[in-house]
Amino acid sequence: MEGETTVATTTIMQCRRRTGPPKPPRSSGLLIFLSFSVLWNFAAGAFDYADALSKSLLYFESQRSGRLPYNQRVSWRDHSGLTDGLEQGVDLVGGYYDAGDHVKFGLPMAFTITMLSWSVIEYRREIEAAGELEHALEAIKWGTDYFIKAHTSPNVLWAEVGDGDTDHYCWQRPEDMTTSRQAYKIDESTPGSDLAGETAAAMAAASIVFRKTSSHYSHLLLHHAQQLFEFGDKFRGKYDGSVGIVKSYYASVSGYKDELLWAALWLYEATDNKQYLEYVVNKAHCFGGIGWAISEFSWDVKYAGVQLMASKLLLQGTHNSNEQAKILEKYKSKAEFYLCTLLNKNNVSNVERTPAGLLFIRQWNNMQYVTTASFLLTVYSDYLRRSNHHLNCHAGPVYHEDLFKFAKQQVDYILGANPNNMSYLVGFGPKFPTRVHHRGASILSYRENKAFIGCTQGYDNWYGRGDPNPNVLVGAVVGGPDCEDKFADERGNYMQTEACTYNTAPLVGIFAKLSQLEESDPGQTREDPVLYTSS
Repeated sequence: MEGETTVATTTIMQCRRRTGPPKPPRSSGLLIFLSFSVLWNFAAGAFDYADALSKSLLYFESQRSGRLPYNQRVSWRDHSGLTDGLEQGVDLVGGYYDAGDHVKFGLPMAFTITMLSWSVIEYRREIEAAGELEHALEAIKWGTDYFIKAHTSPNVLWAEVGDGDTDHYCWQRPEDMTTSRQAYKIDESTPGSDLAGETAAAMAAASIVFRKTSSHYSHLLLHHAQQLFEFGDKFRGKYDGSVGIVKSYYASVSGYKDELLWAALWLYEATDNKQYLEYVVNKAHCFGGIGWAISEFSWDVKYAGVQLMASKLLLQGTHNSNEQAKILEKYKSKAEFYLCTLLNKNNVSNVERTPAGLLFIRQWNNMQYVTTASFLLTVYSDYLRRSNHHLNCHAGPVYHEDLFKFAKQQVDYILGANPNNMSYLVGFGPKFPTRVHHRGASILSYRENKAFIGCTQGYDNWYGRGDPNPNVLVGAVVGGPDCEDKFADERGNYMQTEACTYNTAPLVGIFAKLSQLEESDPGQTREDPVLYTSS
């Protein structure tokens, strides 16, 4: 996912990162409609969403950095990054690797934790009913424990460990890393309001999650979140201007204003302190909250999430004056533009779809936009249902059932209801990607063979192999098919076969909701099948 950067009218295009030498994707088959050959488990009924939920949470254990705990379930992983921060005199052991490499990038890691926390906040009961609440809390805490370490003083936050340039030169297991573990920080003289804001949002959201189980930890997270927000707001600037090495990988194209609004909303959710709501209202114009009409929601672009959360406040009647209500109504208008764009019900600027109906934003790791969109559709469907409202699109009114139905169609595509009959959630179902672009998964487990594998040795002996990866990256959501629903399961096809933590995180809540709907009323999650086959 390497750095191409464009700004469009309604969509802020982001940087993409690339790891490893490129290969052109090859076609995965011909799409044939109305074949008698049915999709796996689709015509017969719903997918096993409870199994999908379990596997999605397992993935985060594969991405752990640091000293692994006694209850680590992914047995092919071992300790790694145990000296992170040592050169700088700070303990930065822990956290997550974002994708198939071993850099710890702060911005996507924080977004991952925000989305995991939001899933638990909205669907805690469903996650608990599925027996996965403990694993969800562990996945969140693995990230927030790291953020506590990285926030070493009120106005200092360590932004990154390692660098993509040296990391991508090597193909090694994380346990064998020989690449640079240089750490980079933001502070008063080198600010990063976007990173501080997203990390504040993650810790504020997580503080809500842990309020029921650990009040002390919840208060600690909230304290850090408030400090980080104040730091980001007082010392403004883009983090990629201070940490230049991140520009080719996770550049902040949207700037920092969306993250500050995002953080303020999460702090309002966590504290009920009206000053945070006033911030969101007062900054609505100058920070673009009611100016940008957006067609994506991602680790970089938070406006759609901001607009949906502000809309929820309006639907709930959470405002003190008519003036606040007017501003929240404008947020709601932009939120509905985003949702109508996904549903193909705007008069302009609808999101493209593949022939089989998958939302398609762009070719590089497209699934990240599908999973975030599906999550926002699902939660907004719930908001509309609870408030007895509907969505107003240019094409006419849309009801909460319609939003959820479309979100479910996207999720089912991911799980195998697609022309390739392939689950893009690794390890789920009988057919899934087996050559995921991931260093640790593609090389024999360190626990099986502790013989050191050097920097380029992995490229020589493992990267180019045609065999499936020796370790299955269970629960990872890969980048997915192209605009014609074609997918090439090749390790070098990083645009399609690399997985990221922020691809999977938004699905946790949706899987939980779907699993409980299926358990309580199987008919609610079944639809007439769309039939495809591939040749």
